Amino acid sequence: MSAKHDLSVRRKSRLRYQIKQKSHGRPRLSVFRSGKNMYAQVIDDAQGTTVAAASTLDAGLKAELKTGADKAAAAAVGKLVAERALAAGIKQVVFDRGSYLYHGRVKTLADAAREGGLDF
Repeated sequence: MSAKHDLSVRRKSRLRYQIKQKSHGRPRLSVFRSGKNMYAQVIDDAQGTTVAAASTLDAGLKAELKTGADKAAAAAVGKLVAERALAAGIKQVVFDRGSYLYHGRVKTLADAAREGGLDF
């Protein structure tokens, strides 16, 4: 593995450890950002299940988005995952940015999820 990948894995594991310590049983909103798409899911770590998920590959979003890798796409995914989490009865989550900086598309997704009704 490359040194850059090793640092990414260390950052992700350090963040996940801090999230688990401070979550107090709340599910986490996990974000994955690739070069072409955005993915978000609400995970209940106590049961090990995904409660709600959304991505730019969903049929409704894919048709209306120009590309899946910009801030508009991130905002749409944030709103959609918030709607699905609220429908599942979840209002409070812990934000898990993975190894990504809280900037750009990741920040836009988080802000859209807050506007959609999630509390974190």
